[in-house]
Amino acid sequence: MKIRVERDVLADSVAWAARTLPSRPSLPVLAGLVLTATDEGLTLSSFDYEVSGRVHIEADVTDEGVCLVSGRLLADIARSLPAAPVILESEGSRLSITCGRASFTLPTLPVEDYPQLPMMPTTSGTISGRVLAEAVSQVAIAAGRDDTLPTLTGIRIEIEGSTITLAATDRYRLAVREFTWTPQSPSMSAHALIPARTLADTAKSLADVDAVVIALASGGAGEGLMGFEGDGRRTTTRLLDGEFPKYRSLLPSESAAIATVETTVLSDAVKRVALVAERNTPVRLAFEGSELTLRAGAGDDAQAVEVLECALDGDAIDIAFNPAYLLDGLAAVNAANTRFSFTQPTRPAVLTAQGDDSSDSADIYKYLLMPVRLTG
Repeated sequence: MKIRVERDVLADSVAWAARTLPSRPSLPVLAGLVLTATDEGLTLSSFDYEVSGRVHIEADVTDEGVCLVSGRLLADIARSLPAAPVILESEGSRLSITCGRASFTLPTLPVEDYPQLPMMPTTSGTISGRVLAEAVSQVAIAAGRDDTLPTLTGIRIEIEGSTITLAATDRYRLAVREFTWTPQSPSMSAHALIPARTLADTAKSLADVDAVVIALASGGAGEGLMGFEGDGRRTTTRLLDGEFPKYRSLLPSESAAIATVETTVLSDAVKRVALVAERNTPVRLAFEGSELTLRAGAGDDAQAVEVLECALDGDAIDIAFNPAYLLDGLAAVNAANTRFSFTQPTRPAVLTAQGDDSSDSADIYKYLLMPVRLTG
């Protein structure tokens, strides 16, 4: 194999393909990247039996061939190369990398021992990379991080015609986002549970792509996989088994009180008040009239109080939240004003952007947050 490729193109592509390489591979070959040179260019591939990555780039190919080298080492080298075209040439069990007056020689791994990459499932539809990245980032914050509860580490994807719903929960909060896309079939109906970390990383890496292809098998070849492709880059991931909680029943259908607060002002105030909150202690929010009073700390400990303006429709309410979870929700709402919908102080509150209304919008975000029970 012998090819010539632009340095920036190579560095960017190697970094993208290597991002999912396992830190502790079960087999040595799984730490490698497969370089495949054909008359159509260069393809870099990675696979760890769970997630696969493949990126195709243009290159001048003198000799076609395939080789397997350490992915992280190749990424480090590619990133540090000078600004000049790069020559990659394999001979025997070595790969030489030449760029300007810099040169490296890497040992190759046995490519015949590398597993075959999974095929991309059948295309289901397309969506803007920016919309996908934003929606996934809003939901992924609520996904669980406890691997002993694998179902809660995933994001539930529901497809009904032109609407996609994403949902994630760690039992203390629930994030739900609905948005529209362009399905292959207007009657399409499917659902899947995909690892949150994988989906978040994939969506972020495709954020600049105008049209991301989403592929979800509903049976037959590719079942148990979900794929994403755009701008010459492709990722597939195995889906999680297990039943996701029936989250829709958790979202209240009506509210006893609704409060609206300026998001940035509240976020800054929560950060200040939380400075005196000991680990795992809540920040208390008292909504009454046109004022919101935040409190943290009690007894002989350090205490903080701050009063903000708010608009309250309904009875006064005194409720407490984990400050980190509250800040996550305020950031994810991503709006000038955040609306809090309450039923009672011991029941979850729902955070939405002011103006969001499920009756007339197909682009909705809801963040349901469990309160911390107050004592005394």
